[in-house]
Amino acid sequence: MKSSNDPNCYITRPALGHKRLRRTPAGEVVLQLKTPYRDGTTHLVMSPLEFLQRLAALVPRPRLHLIRFHGVPAPNAALRSQIVPGEADPDPASSTETSEAPAASTRARMSWAQLLKHVFAIDITACSQCGGPLTILAAIEDPAVILKILTHLDLPSRAPPRAPARLDAFMQTA
Repeated sequence: MKSSNDPNCYITRPALGHKRLRRTPAGEVVLQLKTPYRDGTTHLVMSPLEFLQRLAALVPRPRLHLIRFHGVPAPNAALRSQIVPGEADPDPASSTETSEAPAASTRARMSWAQLLKHVFAIDITACSQCGGPLTILAAIEDPAVILKILTHLDLPSRAPPRAPARLDAFMQTA
């Protein structure tokens, strides 16, 4: 059981708990609700196709933000700079009319190493044995050299084949 302090607690959380799903002998999917509806409904019974349609509706459209802000936290709100931490706005009195564009933000995105440390608690910039800093000695990009190294180390030079799709236990008939 993961604790609520675990950063990975919600990353791998599924849309539905598999313990609340079952399949009837007739082939219908039964979803047990977390809380009953106002009319007292505790289970939803649907065909497998209808279940997949409802499940697919939970998948967000590609390249679409999942969180939308309104009011002061909205991206273009006039008072946003007063509540959102970040770079201070430049003083309008000190700016001249000759400046063509405002200065670009100096706040950069987190590096992939920082993201791994933040999300998975893996620090790839420090040695796991002594704790000292790690540095990149070389980045091998030539496919021929990579193949030669892997062959010398008796490691596979091709990715493993993809496994076929499996039918989950809740979709099998009882």
